[in-house]
Amino acid sequence: MTVKTAVIIGASGGLGAAFADRLTLDRGFGQILRLSRHSSPAIDLLDEASIANAASSLSQSALAPSLIIVATGILHKNGKGPEKSLRELDPDWMIENYRLNAVGPALVAKHFLPLMPKFERTCFAVLSARVGSISDNRLGGWHSYRASKAALNMLIRNLAIEWQRRNPESIIVGMHPGTVETALSAPFKGNPQHERFSPERAASQMLDALQKLRPQDSGELIGYDGGVIAP
Repeated sequence: MTVKTAVIIGASGGLGAAFADRLTLDRGFGQILRLSRHSSPAIDLLDEASIANAASSLSQSALAPSLIIVATGILHKNGKGPEKSLRELDPDWMIENYRLNAVGPALVAKHFLPLMPKFERTCFAVLSARVGSISDNRLGGWHSYRASKAALNMLIRNLAIEWQRRNPESIIVGMHPGTVETALSAPFKGNPQHERFSPERAASQMLDALQKLRPQDSGELIGYDGGVIAP
């Protein structure tokens, strides 16, 4: 059996760490690289040079990752959070959402996708969210977060189309892990609408869903139950 390499970006976060821990139990993966702002090399989605440097370090190791998970994102910071109305829009906060939720993962793809094997099944998965689905939007609000995740979902579709020309066995998807008990969702614990998962359960569910994907699923937003969420 070929021993494979997985890369988790955002591995210092609750869900990223859970992904990495779960993969260490998978005998198919002999090498798990945990990258974050605190790793060595460090990787910061707001700093393309750090992304390029981390990719360069990986390329020099001769480890071609068959699985890359980008487990990063922003929903709230320093008192800023999802807007409930149009009057709360702040251009700086909106741009920060785009930079971390859409631009950052796109730059990771720019530098890390070329490192993946060209002639076998590969999976590049990015944390997205159901609220980024335009057709599923029934409540409105959360303008910056929704828009940034919708942008991410479009980027994922674009990347999937481009990369399948290079490797027909490649899979590039967004992941909706559900509501997970992490710092990201902490301010919204009072919302009774959604079932909440521990990071360990969410990671296990998503990895099971990723395992079942086929190349024709590339470009989709995949829910924690393995179902496709309409764009």
